Amino acid sequence: MEIVSGSCRFGLWYVQVWWNETAVQRVRFSPTGIEGEVPPQIMKFCGGQPVDCTALNSFALHDESVYSRIYRAVRNVPYGTTATYGEIARAVGTSPRVVGQAMARNPTPLVIPCHRIVAAKGIGGFTPPIEIKEALLAMETKVQKKILQEKKDRIIKERQLP
Repeated sequence: MEIVSGSCRFGLWYVQVWWNETAVQRVRFSPTGIEGEVPPQIMKFCGGQPVDCTALNSFALHDESVYSRIYRAVRNVPYGTTATYGEIARAVGTSPRVVGQAMARNPTPLVIPCHRIVAAKGIGGFTPPIEIKEALLAMETKVQKKILQEKKDRIIKERQLP
């Protein structure tokens, strides 16, 4: 199967993606773009839509190594929320340091949402510039708040109907 590549914008950055019909092979953030398509879920995500990227497959998920177990646990962290390195470590039976190492080596960020993994007392690290992690978390928080407000507004409106 041929691997194709492309990029889309996320703020001042481009999200470059290498993928094929079965899996995303690589995702990276870059100040420059590359021509080509990216999976629709990543396009929507970068556009600020609440997308569940777990529908995308990553080759990094499919063995029984500690990193693959960590990546599978990280995929369970819902959009707009975070978990700590320690929480993920406890879930897979390893140490927070190993979780941090796995996050630094994550070949498919966004597909495996390593930006949602934070330190117990702070934001933690991020292999691309930390500003990208901050922007991703801020975007997800903003979208979640908007969704919650829309739900509240809908409930209020329904209660006001005769």
